[in-house]
Amino acid sequence: MTKDEAELLAIRALGHIAADEDLLGDFLALSGLSVDELRSRAGEAEFLGAILDFLLADEARLLAFCESEELDPRLPGRARQALPGGEQVEWT
Repeated sequence: MTKDEAELLAIRALGHIAADEDLLGDFLALSGLSVDELRSRAGEAEFLGAILDFLLADEARLLAFCESEELDPRLPGRARQALPGGEQVEWT
């Protein structure tokens, strides 16, 4: 997955989160961001990675997003790897 494809998927995830008051409230509480900060950072690749981290941290959230967007549940994880901070670490 390319970085551009990953960013587009993360933007879809942000839209999914923003459309659900409970999810949005949970994300804002966990991130410590205000709605205005969320809007201003929505185009940053690092922030989009955090959006995917939020979904990937909870299987129910992840599956709900994937179902609503008709996505393979493995795609958000692949997208996360393509964004800054998502690289796999080799501990050898």
